[in-house]
Amino acid sequence: MSEILITGGAGFIGSHLTELLLTRNHSVTIVDDLSTGTPANVKHLEHHSGLTFVHGDIGNEELLNEVIQNKDQVYHLAAAVGVALIAKQPIETIERNIYPTQLLLAALRERIERGETVTTFFSSTSEVYGKNPKESWTEEDDLVFGATTRPRWSYGVSKAIDEFLALACVKEYNLPIVIGRFFNVVGPRQTGAYGMVLPRFVQAALAGEPLQVHDDGRQIRCFSHVYDVTRAITKLMETQEAFGKVINIGSDNPISILNLATRVIEICGSTSNIEFQTYTEAYDASFEDIRRRVPDLTRIRNMIGDPNEHDIDQIINDVRDSLT
Repeated sequence: MSEILITGGAGFIGSHLTELLLTRNHSVTIVDDLSTGTPANVKHLEHHSGLTFVHGDIGNEELLNEVIQNKDQVYHLAAAVGVALIAKQPIETIERNIYPTQLLLAALRERIERGETVTTFFSSTSEVYGKNPKESWTEEDDLVFGATTRPRWSYGVSKAIDEFLALACVKEYNLPIVIGRFFNVVGPRQTGAYGMVLPRFVQAALAGEPLQVHDDGRQIRCFSHVYDVTRAITKLMETQEAFGKVINIGSDNPISILNLATRVIEICGSTSNIEFQTYTEAYDASFEDIRRRVPDLTRIRNMIGDPNEHDIDQIINDVRDSLT
């Protein structure tokens, strides 16, 4: 049994990871300031003897140094989330992504320098690729960001800085760190409040309301089930080859946003129609989107095999069932 710390453990991915690790009889401490996470995500676990919930900000250095002691593994998932939040609050996005990572890496270095053992998973994002025009993205590809006058890129840039900091600690201090770049992770408990497209579509379809598709709907995305992603994360943390590496995590089965909306309507048996909305109407005039986002999964498949068990229809069904 391991002692595990999860930052952002009451969030969407964090709560599923918490649940998975508890079923494996680990002792889990989660720290969450509930800015985007919610106690409801872990309410079904609140009486579990292996769970400790700390309501607090991981950017609090004293708190961080307290909770990180004696942990065998750390999963750093706390971050600003959602396109809507990023577009509206770029300052908060930058600060919440970078400063806590600095504090966490400093605390990890101290433990390693004392001769202690602790392995860490750092969550990153496909947003770090920016608007790289390649058909699919490998972990060694260039990062291509837009102008600083477009706040949307602040998220990808700040997470890229997190990666640079983590990899510098791998190089200079030999910290055992796995960096995972998530591609559109979806599933039960995800909220559409911050612009997440699939729960937003499903909620509208179940209510018989129009599905709001941004721009022309031809944007290409790949959606992976949170069940598959959390299992991939834990497998990578057991794979020596993964440490010191950046690894794409997600699905590589592309679908357009318009086709996604159509599938949601069909699977939900809804009478909803589809409405198109400009980016300016959805966000503001400065918003710039990524037309195609597809990962190359060669690296992760070589390490742990194909991580994906769920196709898009199964994912939509699970999200629908969780909302009914």
